[in-house]
Amino acid sequence: MTIFDMAGHLIRRLHQQSTYLFAQRTQAAGIDLTPVQYAALEAINTRPATDQARVAEIIGYDRATIGGVIDRLEKKGWISRVVSDRDRRARELTLTGEGRQVLSALHPIVQAVQQDILHPLSEAERECFVSLARKVVWQGDNASDAGDVEQKSSNTR
Repeated sequence: MTIFDMAGHLIRRLHQQSTYLFAQRTQAAGIDLTPVQYAALEAINTRPATDQARVAEIIGYDRATIGGVIDRLEKKGWISRVVSDRDRRARELTLTGEGRQVLSALHPIVQAVQQDILHPLSEAERECFVSLARKVVWQGDNASDAGDVEQKSSNTR
């Protein structure tokens, strides 16, 4: 087996290609954003008033560094943080009006990037690839309840 037959190497290379396409397209649109920041915006959009720890869990990012991601999104004016009424130690995150506009502008860009990432594959192969990748990710996610929720919801699509 060569390195070119190893899943880990191929996944790393695909990640590089995906990140490059994402950066290229978002920069061309004049939007300064990383894939992790996009994932955080999506998580906050689908679960308004959630806290930082839950966002980290939802997107599979470590809790120690999600703070920097959230700080940058807040500095851009795309999210707001308020003290939770339920837990004074927690800060609830919501998208601002500008954050909703940015996310709305990003949706077609991100959808196009997804198509470009898998452009050599047929539609059936794309669906199979995503299904298999989802299975590997959720199985390796130590049965996190974020993964379970996302997997169940995507299985019904």
